[in-house]
Amino acid sequence: MKIAIILGSTRPGRTGSPVADWVLENARRRTDAEFELVDVAKQNLPLLDEPLPPSLGKYSKDHTKAWSATIAPFDGYIFVTAEYNHSVPGALKNAIDFLYAEWNNKACGFVSYGSAGGTRVVEHLRTIAAELQMADVRAQVFLPFDDEFSDDQDFVPTDEATEALTPLFDQVIAWAGALKPLRS
Repeated sequence: MKIAIILGSTRPGRTGSPVADWVLENARRRTDAEFELVDVAKQNLPLLDEPLPPSLGKYSKDHTKAWSATIAPFDGYIFVTAEYNHSVPGALKNAIDFLYAEWNNKACGFVSYGSAGGTRVVEHLRTIAAELQMADVRAQVFLPFDDEFSDDQDFVPTDEATEALTPLFDQVIAWAGALKPLRS
């Protein structure tokens, strides 16, 4: 199994980078899947500029083709995301919206952070995942600023947060494997 850890914030000085690095560090201790960090900020995607809907799979722009080639090989995804104004960061939503078939029949899970732990962004991402035929897992890791960040800036994960990664990894890997026949 190949699982992408997708860092969805592109904001300068973002607190998501240390969170994504922590997720990747813990994931790499496992032997049941390969994990790779995919940073939306490094994709240089403009606002969605494809003339045709992504469900047609007829990409005309080089950046879309490159993004497709990055996302397609994975069996599942763990989205690391901030909560912006009770919802999905625009850059992450834009990156998701560029593609369609690349997301289909794959598992996804969420690590979210924010003033309320990012719980609202996850609820929005679950509805987006359903439309893209992704199986979102129940386990999630939510990181409230008050508990997991000192001065709302420096990420200092609690033992509970680190322990919560295990069921998230377990479920994403299991569902990614279960969905594999649908991707053949």
